[in-house]
Amino acid sequence: MASPSTARIKRRNPAAFLAGQCLFAARLLLMAANLVTSLLLHNLWRLLNRPSPWPRLFLLSISWTSGIATATTGQRVRANVFYAANHHSWIDIPVMSGVTGCTFVANDGIAGWPLIGWLCKINNTIFVNRENRASVGNQVEDLRAAMTGDQPVTIFPEGTTHDGSGLLPFKPSLFAALVPPPSGMLVQPVFLSYGHHTPRVAWVGDEKVTENFWRLLSYLKPITATLHFLEPFDPLHYPDRKAISAEVRARIGAAMEGGGGTLRYV
Repeated sequence: MASPSTARIKRRNPAAFLAGQCLFAARLLLMAANLVTSLLLHNLWRLLNRPSPWPRLFLLSISWTSGIATATTGQRVRANVFYAANHHSWIDIPVMSGVTGCTFVANDGIAGWPLIGWLCKINNTIFVNRENRASVGNQVEDLRAAMTGDQPVTIFPEGTTHDGSGLLPFKPSLFAALVPPPSGMLVQPVFLSYGHHTPRVAWVGDEKVTENFWRLLSYLKPITATLHFLEPFDPLHYPDRKAISAEVRARIGAAMEGGGGTLRYV
C-alpha cells in the first residue's frame, strides 16, 4: 500500500516473541471458529427469510479477537447517512462495520482475494476501479443505488491507508453520488484513531497484508479503536463533489488536531 513513512516497531525480546506467536495462533483459531459459526447462522437466517445480523457480528468479532476494543464519541446518525472516514489498515473495516453495520466501497482487486473477497460480497461491498475513469459514471450509479438500501455506506476518501500522522489528499470522485443527494441523506465524517498504537496498526509502504495481519494479531497489549462521529451535514448545501469532499476533510482534520471527546465503549 502506498503511503508516507511508517513508525519503526522495536524488535521484541525472545519471550515476548514466543508469547506473540502463541497469541497469534489462538486468535487465528478463534477467528476460524467465529467464521464457521457466523456462516451457519447467516444461512439459517436467510432460509427463514429474515434480515441477517451475522455479517456485522462476525466483523465485530474480528476486531475483538484481534485485541481491539471499540469506543465512540459523538452522536452517530443511524439511518439515511453516508459515512466518510480516514483510513489506516484493513482492520478499519471490521471496526467500522462492527459498530455501524455499514457496507463499504472497496477497490475491485479485493473481490478476487481468497475468502476476503467472498466475505466482502456477503456484506454487500461495492467494488470500484479508481483507475478506470471511463467507468466512474457506472460506479457512481452503483453507489447511489446502495445508498438507498438498508445498510449505510462508508468510503475512505484518501483512497489508501496511512500512518495517522496526517491526512492524505481526498479523492472526490465518489462524492459525486451525493450530487444531488438522495432525499434526506446526511454526510457524517468519522475520525478513526487507534491512539498511540496507530503506527503499529497502520498498513503502509511496501508491507504485505500478511505481515500486517501477523503483527497486529501477535501484539500482546490491548488496543482501543475510537470512532469519533463528527457533526453531520446536508450535502444539498454544497455545489459539487469537490466542495463536499473538502468539507469532510476539513472536519476530520480539525478533529485530528483537537483530539476526541468523552468515550463510550461498544
